[in-house]
Amino acid sequence: MTDEDAESSAALPAKAPGGRDPLLVQSVEKAFRVLQAFDGTRKSLSLSQLVEDTGLDMSAAQRFTHTLVKLGYLQKDDETRRFELTVKALDFGYHYTRSNALVERALPYLLHISKTVEETVNLTVLDGTEIVFISRFLSRHVLNNDVVIGTRLPAYCTAPGVAILSRLPSEKVAAILDRSELRPFTATTTWDRKELLTKISKSAEQGYATAFEEYFHGDLSIAAAIVDQHGRPAGAINIAVSSSRYTPKQAEAKLSPLVVAAASSVSHPRR
Repeated sequence: MTDEDAESSAALPAKAPGGRDPLLVQSVEKAFRVLQAFDGTRKSLSLSQLVEDTGLDMSAAQRFTHTLVKLGYLQKDDETRRFELTVKALDFGYHYTRSNALVERALPYLLHISKTVEETVNLTVLDGTEIVFISRFLSRHVLNNDVVIGTRLPAYCTAPGVAILSRLPSEKVAAILDRSELRPFTATTTWDRKELLTKISKSAEQGYATAFEEYFHGDLSIAAAIVDQHGRPAGAINIAVSSSRYTPKQAEAKLSPLVVAAASSVSHPRR
């Protein structure tokens, strides 16, 4: 039995020393720390790189990588001795999208918009300071082939992110902006805090948000937030089009009614 196992099987104190969570299984947390080190920036990682990235010692890193290889989530190259994720890691994302109630409710509306305007339509949710794409219908005019389900983008400079922020209390918006690395990605990125708050307020008033080439060049995006029964944002629907085919004014006029109607239909009635 390892130290982690003994620790998790011991009687839990009412309050752990130093504020440690007595219900937290440290071995599980460390295993996920290893998996999260494979963030897509590098195809494979050596054991020493994993030690550096995760903060584990060499012995622990060896045990966790060996276990994850045995479970099928990592594979090890016998020649280079480097590790990489296996296709089994996709299971988590697949099961999430297949069982998620928001995806299930939104799917008919996303499909309808996709067929109606023949443009790219996305469903996103907020996670920390970022939006995450959880469903996506591409058009033949697709702009960004590198955006796939699971892609994360900063909330503050994307239409879905601003739409979601516009439905949050001001103190939560402030906290998210505090944790965000506000910087320009393009010449038209809104990243000044005061201007961002003005934009979020405007989006709350009009019921939808826009982002015109704020993260991707040539991308015009219109989004509206989906809310739960308490009026809290649960996600956002957005339509993305190319600036070579639309002006910002044309995109806003044509697409904002569609995303507002779809988001309203997916939202739960207010209690």
